[in-house]
Amino acid sequence: MSHFSAPHPASATHPDQAAPRVVVNQEMPPLVEARLQAEFQAPPRPAITMTPDDLLAATQAFRPDALMITVGMKLAADLVQALPDSVRMIANVGVGYDHIDRQALARRGILLTNTPDVLTECNADLTFMLILGACRRASEYGAVIRAGWGRPLGMTELLGIRVAGKTLGIVGMGRIGRAVAQRARGFGMQVLYCNRTRLAPELEQGARYVADLAEMLPLTQVLSLHAPGGAETENLIGARELALLPDQAVLVNAARGGLLDEEALFAALDTGRLSAAGLDVFRNEPDIDPRFLEHPRLFMTPHVGSATIETRTAMGMRALDNIASVCAGGPALDAVTR
Repeated sequence: MSHFSAPHPASATHPDQAAPRVVVNQEMPPLVEARLQAEFQAPPRPAITMTPDDLLAATQAFRPDALMITVGMKLAADLVQALPDSVRMIANVGVGYDHIDRQALARRGILLTNTPDVLTECNADLTFMLILGACRRASEYGAVIRAGWGRPLGMTELLGIRVAGKTLGIVGMGRIGRAVAQRARGFGMQVLYCNRTRLAPELEQGARYVADLAEMLPLTQVLSLHAPGGAETENLIGARELALLPDQAVLVNAARGGLLDEEALFAALDTGRLSAAGLDVFRNEPDIDPRFLEHPRLFMTPHVGSATIETRTAMGMRALDNIASVCAGGPALDAVTR
């Protein structure tokens, strides 16, 4: 990808301009770090994300043109209000931005950008890993091995659910949802989807549109969530929705923790309404509900949908492209407008 070898054409600093000043809330992949050093002015950053107080202190001391932040940094209204006037933009290293108070940014006239497209394939890969891991009881298999195994398993022990041929219901058919559907076709799955609007036929690729979520759920054996986070989708899947799924259904969430009512999830798992769940996102990351650690029918990952060398590098590069373009007087390449 071009992000790995050379900056975006808009990223070259004009000879008469000082290099853009950027505060980054945590260390970036090596190629992104090299570009930061070559083309930008940036103070040292920790390997793990700063606290909001640390970010504010660094910003007030350095007075940057831009902040470059990751999903682990909550940018609440009080922090936004305290930012120095030098800050013109927030470059979010990720697609989702529900960790950022956009109204507070708007009141300050601060631009917000994100990094769409570059996360799609790796997030879809991880989603399908969650589907397979949940259906085939991967966490329990791993526990048997780590305990020493010790005896042959019986014909009725640790039986999972075959993925091939099942019906996959996708909630939110954006880039990632469509990429998951593409992978599902390789497993011979029938794909249903619920979206705010129906896609064009060339984007559906044979998937069946169901306008009403309540109509789709009873037909769905594996449910995968890909809707955006925020107030409009808070608890999108709760007790009522889980009750509409067929018995022994599997739920996967690699989008946002707020989409899922966690109390309803535990109840559905405990009663057997859900056979299993695969989760990459949670409400209180990283301090998740302790019940997640104890339930055997959960296959979980720690919010790592984009965690590959290729994708994290591309995300950092795209964020820098946005900063460079805006600081050079050009447009934001990926402005968040809604």
